[in-house]
Amino acid sequence: MPDLSVVAPLYNESENVQPLVDWILEALSTYQGTYEIILVDDGSRDDTWSRIAGAALAHPQVHGLRLGRNVGQTAAMMAGFDHARGRVVVSLDGDLQNDPRDIPMLVAKLDEGYDLVCGWRQRRQDKLILRKVPSWVANRLIRRLTGVPITDNGCSLKAYRRELLDRISLYAEQHRFIPALSASVGARITELPVRHHARRFGESKYGISRTVKVLVDLVTLKMITTFRSRPLVGFAVASVPMVCAAAIFLMLWGYAATHFPPLKANAVVFPGAALLWLAAAFYLTMLGLVAEVALSSERESARETPTAREVR
Repeated sequence: MPDLSVVAPLYNESENVQPLVDWILEALSTYQGTYEIILVDDGSRDDTWSRIAGAALAHPQVHGLRLGRNVGQTAAMMAGFDHARGRVVVSLDGDLQNDPRDIPMLVAKLDEGYDLVCGWRQRRQDKLILRKVPSWVANRLIRRLTGVPITDNGCSLKAYRRELLDRISLYAEQHRFIPALSASVGARITELPVRHHARRFGESKYGISRTVKVLVDLVTLKMITTFRSRPLVGFAVASVPMVCAAAIFLMLWGYAATHFPPLKANAVVFPGAALLWLAAAFYLTMLGLVAEVALSSERESARETPTAREVR
């Protein structure tokens, strides 16, 4: 079993495959342990897979993983994690913007007792309006809502312990929420400044439209990390504004009954609106109870204890 696994998802990055492999091999030439490089072809439409297959034939450390269709960076990354065998796993982008020379530094930081080391692109080489500004806003929102003080959640260059990856699962666009998900299971997290380069070949697969996806996933993440063990509490909190709205309509109904003429007081819709809001609050509460019952059978086998390492 290798000591280190390097996972890089690629989508239509044929020109970047060979430079990426050469760069990783050069960066790990002085690495003391054994390692493997897993290149994940995320359903590319160009000759990315043939380049990966050629690199695997030329270098025994390189392994190719071909997905049947394009599933996105997060799912492709998880596929690479599932096939990685190293006790330490490092992820990075396949567009040559992350620098493989930072891998030994991240791995060494793990040995200080951390479960996850995140890269921080201090001098990011991207477009200001389309990449830097949305990323800055998203990182501030993520830090504010999750409470995890990571500066650059979107940097793919990260180092993980195998035990941590076995405890978290990703989907949709949640690779940028890995620090928050890891913190929810008690992982020890830190970050290090890493180098970042401008894209040399190909085109970026991300645009301003991904902002909506990030916001939706952020709401989902907040629910998962905050109310994962007690969903009834989450639904009850969501029903509080509805109960308040019902109370306001009831007060307006009472005011109308005492100050309006009888004919006009009977025509107002305040009672119906109050009942509607109360019904919605009751519905959310029942959903919380159903979620509690659904999770009750899983709690016995769920691993809720934080990650732990024994030091002698």
